[in-house]
Amino acid sequence: MVIDFHTHIFPDKIAGNVIGKLQLLSRSCPYTDATAGGLQASMKQASVDYSITLPVMTNPGQVEKLNTLAGQALVSAKETGLIPFGGMHPDYENYKAELRRLHDMGIRGIKIHPAYQGVDFDDIRFLRIIDAACELGLIVLTHAGMDIGIPGHNFTSVSHIHHVLKELSPPKLVLAHMGGWDCWKEVEQDLAGAPVWLDTAFSLGIIEPAPGTNRTPEESMMMNPKDFLRLAGKHGTDRILFATDSPWSSQITYRKMFDDMTLTDEERANIMGQNAIRLLKAEL
Repeated sequence: MVIDFHTHIFPDKIAGNVIGKLQLLSRSCPYTDATAGGLQASMKQASVDYSITLPVMTNPGQVEKLNTLAGQALVSAKETGLIPFGGMHPDYENYKAELRRLHDMGIRGIKIHPAYQGVDFDDIRFLRIIDAACELGLIVLTHAGMDIGIPGHNFTSVSHIHHVLKELSPPKLVLAHMGGWDCWKEVEQDLAGAPVWLDTAFSLGIIEPAPGTNRTPEESMMMNPKDFLRLAGKHGTDRILFATDSPWSSQITYRKMFDDMTLTDEERANIMGQNAIRLLKAEL
């Protein structure tokens, strides 16, 4: 079974506008139209069984509406192949009640994005949210490292992550982008082996520039397979989650990269889906 642990979709009526703005901000090319139908077509082409869909809440007023939509989408997840997570914003006041509502709906995790939300990962507002989520057994998936569209400040640095681990020891913390986008040397040196999961979203291969934008070869290069395998081996392949960040990476290209990597059958099966099943504690 193949599970993509990190994808994004938007309602059909706004997907075009949203993806247009984001591709200019990030100077990177999307590989789907960022709709549910576009993701499902990509999954079929790439033989991906399930995709976790993650919201990004840029203001507290979005929290209840987007979480309600996640609960509605969960009802048909077996049929659609799309498993929604909820989300939380650090300035949302009734976070405990809202996390309880997500738990009671059957949602298995939340996404936070310190860079888009403008708050450091180890800020007390996030610490409270993570602590409350942990009490409910929810997975917490956070953007980690630099953000391609927000240069200048790392809101989820390795130092921030270590502070959170020291304060809370969250049992189900997933760090996107192999622990820290564009900070992979530091992750390998100072974070590999920590009690966290790393997802592979938007961390492998080449960034395709959006039309009308330019990238130098250095700006376009992410991790190569050799560096990935070294980091994964040091961290433990039992805590690596296959993920693409669709629409920002191609699911079929990612599948081919992992098919071509020097992994044992057990390591490949764990990364591609078995680790996710264990973390989700779900029968899929």
